[in-house]
Amino acid sequence: MLKMSQNAFKTTKTQVSSADNLSTKYLLQGWYIRQELAWVFNYLPLGLKVLNNIKSIITKHLETLWAQEILMSSLGAKEKWEKTGRSGIDILFKVPTSESNNNYNFLNPTHEEIVTPLMSEFIKSYKDLPMAVFQTQTKFRNEKRAKSGILRWREFLMNDMYSFHTDQESLDEMYSKVIEVYKNIFRDLGIGNDTYLTYASGGAFSKYSHEFQTLTSLGEDIIHVDKDNKIALNNEIIEDPSVKEEFKENQFVEEKWSEVWNIFKLWTKFTDACDVNYVDKNWKKRRVYMWCYGIWVSRTMGIVAEKFLDEKWLIWPENIAPYDYYVIRIWDERIDEEAKKVIEKLENIGKTVIYDDRNIGFWQKAKDADLLGIPKRIIISEKTLAQGGIEYKSRNNDIYEILSIDNINNIK
Repeated sequence: MLKMSQNAFKTTKTQVSSADNLSTKYLLQGWYIRQELAWVFNYLPLGLKVLNNIKSIITKHLETLWAQEILMSSLGAKEKWEKTGRSGIDILFKVPTSESNNNYNFLNPTHEEIVTPLMSEFIKSYKDLPMAVFQTQTKFRNEKRAKSGILRWREFLMNDMYSFHTDQESLDEMYSKVIEVYKNIFRDLGIGNDTYLTYASGGAFSKYSHEFQTLTSLGEDIIHVDKDNKIALNNEIIEDPSVKEEFKENQFVEEKWSEVWNIFKLWTKFTDACDVNYVDKNWKKRRVYMWCYGIWVSRTMGIVAEKFLDEKWLIWPENIAPYDYYVIRIWDERIDEEAKKVIEKLENIGKTVIYDDRNIGFWQKAKDADLLGIPKRIIISEKTLAQGGIEYKSRNNDIYEILSIDNINNIK
């Protein structure tokens, strides 16, 4: 239980005018985030809880793939980036070493250069493969198009998974499993119905890459969607003649979407550069195939916030909300004991609670409950007790119910 009377963090009375979208304004107005630098944010207690809930859902599902969680360094040695030929890309932040300003490391925007040599210690035989590891880690990217609050940033939280395989057949089998697992992740995050597997540019490695895109008014990408056949194409590939021919039978509409996940077929680019091989059944040395998969954790928080807000501010899906219930005690401190009984019953069934026991007006408490987007609100007062218990309301509607305290466990 979090008691508001003992809470140092407070909502603000007005929105922050500098933010360029509603979700960021609401996250700033509540105690979710605070800006540190241009497009660099601190996460306050509620924001951190949302991030951790997103991370927990992702971790739970990735572990069904027999992938194991690790945590890699934020700093990457310049030599490793030089070995893969990527030390000159312009999104890299340089960190001078103590010996010389001319010698430096990088703040990692991605971790192929770190994970590949790391896993080479453990990949020796065909018996060691396939293998997959993942992490949720802070990334750094010298983003030239930083905008939209926490949707496009220079420091961000990302879940990235890397899988290693004996051949393309094994790799493709893993990819099919990952697709289904990611669909389950997005379902549990509350965005499954409006998140599509989308064809995008393949970059240096293949004709297409894939990404999951979510429908949102704040979307940065134009996506061509055939909802009947559940096919989506990123605008960056739509003019390609081969794409036009391949999808000529589909009826597409243009909409704004935001990317929440992507995948790249790395093949042997990084394993070759880092000399990662395995020995097959015939004792022959073979190349290791590699793919990477990424979910933008902090971006997902911003997308969900923007997707579900209304004129009364945030509405979090229950699975990622920072708390399950916002319990309001009206005025009289004599109500405190009854409120604590309600909270105890909720916590006994595993629910988390903000208890607004402040001696301030009801409308400020109700406004804070709406602004913070807590899914369920309970009001307890002498009036509700006289009517039979507590007043219950879901954040998703304006239906008020009087429920007995004994039946509090039956709230849907």
